[in-house]
Amino acid sequence: MPAPTPSTVYTNPNVQYFFDINKNRLMTRNAENFINRLGRDNLNTLGNVSMLDIYLSRGRVVEPHYHQNASELVYCIQGKAMISLINPFDNEITNITVTPGQVGNIPQGWWHWEVALEDDTHLLAIFDAPYPEYIFGSDILTKTPIEVLAHTYCLDPELLKKVLKPLNNETIIIGPTDECVMQAHEQNKQYGHGSYMNMQSQPQTMPQYSNPPQSPIHYGYPNR
Repeated sequence: MPAPTPSTVYTNPNVQYFFDINKNRLMTRNAENFINRLGRDNLNTLGNVSMLDIYLSRGRVVEPHYHQNASELVYCIQGKAMISLINPFDNEITNITVTPGQVGNIPQGWWHWEVALEDDTHLLAIFDAPYPEYIFGSDILTKTPIEVLAHTYCLDPELLKKVLKPLNNETIIIGPTDECVMQAHEQNKQYGHGSYMNMQSQPQTMPQYSNPPQSPIHYGYPNR
């Protein structure tokens, strides 16, 4: 969709120069973990830019995904986060730690995810497209037929169904789910050990990365 022009927007009596992004929720995991969205459908004077306002508690993850039509700049407003991306040219993972005032850049089409390393982490994701497209890992897992996954990767289809059942055929976006965190908490109380999923209360169970950190649904398209 081309950028707005004065003839199509700025002379329109409905021209918009202001929008409250708090009133446009993309998704809610709970009161501490949610994402607000701004696109050209909200603010018709926007050019080729859009934004996600991301709030995460410690251990929560913006699930692995990619944007096939947009690059992404992630700016840390508050807290601390790890931005991880896979370089498609060499399949190497880069991990970028960002704190307030720091940014991480994700090139267009690169597989990536973000993990909050502190409670009350607040990130701003800025895209060079008015409606960034999303392909989420949970959609790849749940929308691809079990038979195709099993045949392609030599997997047991019944076991695969069992493994994927907790996803409930849903797009996760912010993980782990609250149910998963509660289950992990109960398991920790019962068995007295940490769990990958209980990252909020078990610092030692934060994901371990193979290379050291560096300092440094159709969600995108409204009816239009």
